[in-house]
Amino acid sequence: MEPIVNYYSQFDEWGRLDREPWEYTINLAFIKKYLPAGSAVLDNGAGPGKYAMELAREGHDVTLADLTPKLVETARSKAAELGLLDRFRGFHAADARDLSLFGDGQFDASLMLGPLYHLQGAEDREKAVRELHRVTAKDGWVFVAFMPRIRHLANSLRDPLNWKPNDTVRGLEAFAETGRFDHSDAGRFTGAYYFPVGDIVPFMETNGFGTVKLIGSGSIAAGMTGEQWDYWRSQGEEVSRRVLDLIMQAAEDPYNLGSSSHLLYVGRRL
Repeated sequence: MEPIVNYYSQFDEWGRLDREPWEYTINLAFIKKYLPAGSAVLDNGAGPGKYAMELAREGHDVTLADLTPKLVETARSKAAELGLLDRFRGFHAADARDLSLFGDGQFDASLMLGPLYHLQGAEDREKAVRELHRVTAKDGWVFVAFMPRIRHLANSLRDPLNWKPNDTVRGLEAFAETGRFDHSDAGRFTGAYYFPVGDIVPFMETNGFGTVKLIGSGSIAAGMTGEQWDYWRSQGEEVSRRVLDLIMQAAEDPYNLGSSSHLLYVGRRL
């Protein structure tokens, strides 16, 4: 996992969610929709804590964990800067496959919005999701992010030199078969795993979760420019709200899942 830690130690993940706001906006809207007030929440694989900060601001008791120590310290600093430290129950450098520092059923709800991107082995993915199950209370809510294989295949076809070794037909074929992606260029997004959309719900249900929704958080609006958005904003607050409602509805459309860059699984711990 060292290349992953090195990558995120220098990558601006907080800024990525600012630059790609729809993923964050849609994920957060659905998390808030289902999360009971005053929950004890684990944000597992939290990165610099962008979701965790908002949940703390909403009054939840948040515990933050991430594989990358630098991001854990960034999150702690952000919480202090925002005056939210009293809403946090801890900041931990931890591997999603081993959450032994937490007790069974300790959390009312758990987020895992990143670890499954980088666990390339099936056994490792199962360890992570079983740990998520263990630390979440019975009937507790879980919110888990996935990246779909078909969307990355499309990205590779459109921009092959940006996604080496998927710049060769052999690279494309190997990726389509395995879902594993190891970037040929040093320092790039790597050590990744992309799920077939149809495997996500069975994977979660086999590991003890009941499915509520699978959402395309890589929005249909993701490619819109500021100028394009200005057209809708210029028509007033009510029009902007109704457009936002349409975007949220599209996130729940199952036909949007394969074209979405990120997916959000919403479920309950059985």
